[in-house]
Amino acid sequence: MNKKITLRLVFPCLLFLSVILFIPSLIATTGRPVLVIKVQGVINPVTAEFIEKSVKRANEQMAEALVIELDTPGGLDTSMRKIIQAITGSAVPVVVYVSPSGARAASAGVFITMAAHVAAMAPGTNIGAAHPVGLGGKMDKTMIEKATNDAVAYIRALAESRGRNADWAEEAVRKSVSVPAKQALKLNVVDLIADSLDELLQRIDGRKVTTAAGERVMKTEEAVVERVEMGTRLKILKVISDPNVAYILMLLGFYGLFFELTNPGAIFPGVVGAICLILAFYSFQTLPVNYAGLLLIILAIIMFILEVKITSHGALTIGGIISMIIGSLMLFESPGPFLKLSIYLILPAALATALFFSITLTLAVKAWKRKPVTGTEGLVGLEGIAHTDIDREGIVLVRGEYWQAVSEEPIKKGEKVKVEAVEGLKIKIKRG
Repeated sequence: MNKKITLRLVFPCLLFLSVILFIPSLIATTGRPVLVIKVQGVINPVTAEFIEKSVKRANEQMAEALVIELDTPGGLDTSMRKIIQAITGSAVPVVVYVSPSGARAASAGVFITMAAHVAAMAPGTNIGAAHPVGLGGKMDKTMIEKATNDAVAYIRALAESRGRNADWAEEAVRKSVSVPAKQALKLNVVDLIADSLDELLQRIDGRKVTTAAGERVMKTEEAVVERVEMGTRLKILKVISDPNVAYILMLLGFYGLFFELTNPGAIFPGVVGAICLILAFYSFQTLPVNYAGLLLIILAIIMFILEVKITSHGALTIGGIISMIIGSLMLFESPGPFLKLSIYLILPAALATALFFSITLTLAVKAWKRKPVTGTEGLVGLEGIAHTDIDREGIVLVRGEYWQAVSEEPIKKGEKVKVEAVEGLKIKIKRG
């Protein structure tokens, strides 16, 4: 009896101990994953949302690290600051890896790299040129100085908090200096150079970093790499945030709504136009829009419409084309080419718009002026034959139909007549 009781007590204890011993070995085997995301192109609200969500996901999964493969010419200050706030507030180490070879971390990319817990570069990459620019409006000398001083203070604080070269960071803002990967490592701008992601994970293994949750030793060499792709929604928003795409969407929106207004009931053009305009306005929120340029484009469209109504001998069309080209050039105001419209898009778009409105409006006016060919209105101007003698009233044959007719002059049977007007069920005629 005692043996049975002893066995009943010993077996659960052994089972409990085996589970306790097995769990650490399971954790050691699986480990924490390393999340990797790729960020290419302009830093804008879409990019900021993608990085913020990735940082949040890394923290929820208790990942070993989040690696951002970065290649950017720069972008918007507000988006950059949101990304930096997400990085500095992360309990999971964030590694910014400027790659692949030929990539760059310019302008806003410098700030993001400085904010990372670990900053790395691939051979053949460069970093720098972080001088602030006036997006969406020109800045005077005082405003430029204020913006520069603010950016200098911000980047120095980021560099000093990560133990990097704050003096160089200041020069990158004030003098727009840029350096290649080897020189960046020598100047203590970045922590290391790695040829590949695998080498990067090996090099940072065992490195101690300070996150929002305190000090942490990174264990990345044997970690499982999990690549996180941008969702479909963000991919679509990223595409339409391109200045050239936003411009095309705006024009398509104008075309669609105009076609719907000139052809009520078509529905489809109006729906497509409305959707395109809404998407274009979303894009404008992410871009440095100059509203003077937008007004010039709207003025150009008004000129194209007036050309059909007013005899200007082509002056309105020429004025519209000039207004549209100047407005398009002014639409996105930025010294960076990545936030400007291509001239190879502007010229064809201006000519195509002028042609579209000219042809569409001309056809619409012709259709409006065309004489009706059906119904009672279609009788006006037609010729017929008097079926009876007409002395003020009588019967005529018009278009194979007999009509009661009235006339101010006497008409004999068999004479040709012409319809002047339709009054109810009677027609007013005169001698043809």
